Amino acid sequence: MARSRKVMSCCFIQITALSCLFFMAISQLSPDFYRDICPQALPTIRLVVYAAIFKEPRMGASLLRLHFHDCFVNGCDASVLLDDTPSFTGEKTAGPNNNSLRGFDVIDEIKAAVNLACFGNVVSCADILAVAARDSIVALGGSPYEVLLGRRDATTASQAAANNDLPAPFFDLPALISNFDSHGLSLQDLVVLSGAHTLGFARCLIFRSRIYNETSTIDPAFARYLQAQCPPSNGGGDDILASFDDSPARFDADYFDALRQSRGVLHSDQQLFSEDGGEADSLVSYYSEKREAFWEDFGAAMVKMGSLSPLTGGDGEIRENCRYVNDAN
Repeated sequence: MARSRKVMSCCFIQITALSCLFFMAISQLSPDFYRDICPQALPTIRLVVYAAIFKEPRMGASLLRLHFHDCFVNGCDASVLLDDTPSFTGEKTAGPNNNSLRGFDVIDEIKAAVNLACFGNVVSCADILAVAARDSIVALGGSPYEVLLGRRDATTASQAAANNDLPAPFFDLPALISNFDSHGLSLQDLVVLSGAHTLGFARCLIFRSRIYNETSTIDPAFARYLQAQCPPSNGGGDDILASFDDSPARFDADYFDALRQSRGVLHSDQQLFSEDGGEADSLVSYYSEKREAFWEDFGAAMVKMGSLSPLTGGDGEIRENCRYVNDAN
């Protein structure tokens, strides 16, 4: 009994510490951060994002994913945007990112446009990622939410952290829960943020094992459909794409419908719904049936994720070029 009380006490202390860090981050960020120093910052970001998505609707999912992959690795500090240098190997070539993340050129375009609109270098690359993710969601039919601003940019990056800290597409539910918990995010955050997969596509390389080796958790007709596009490992086709749901350029709740039909593309997706009546199952069913609740909770979870360990005040810097720290330009 004493051991149980000790374990529970340690868990409470850990959860309390994570909560304190979250609320400290929230208190340091503000939706009005650029109101006086550059009122044209947010309209400029929106304009470039909308133009990029009009040209290529898939870009919305790519910009959203950039923000996620940034925040899960040492916080929302734009470290994911840094190119490799002689002094460090950045995150772009980490396993989850290499030949996968895209949209860097759009971020470059946004940064140049914002620097021009603001008559100088006042908007951080980390804030650009957060706002571009929100604007992508809105451009593709989702509900707007207020983005907290005032992040500064990291001066280094970590390939090792990117390899270790991002949830993998082959994770089972306990591993997913543990990964999100390590970032101060709950099971509900896990489920609702996974709903971002209502946008975009997955590579054959990532879902091949699921469609050929899993039988009890995938609809057979759906597996055959994907197998027709994605050949076995000796047949090549690693970069062939399949959409996560039937509307890859519309921010809706069809992703949750697909999970309830055992049509999750990734193993990690389908782990959220196994028909065992657990809490994850209940959340998937809830968001499938209550679309407006999904949009509302997704916005709240994005704000929470966007507040992971931001650099503020005198920490970090505001990069002139998002690909390089300032003294390397």
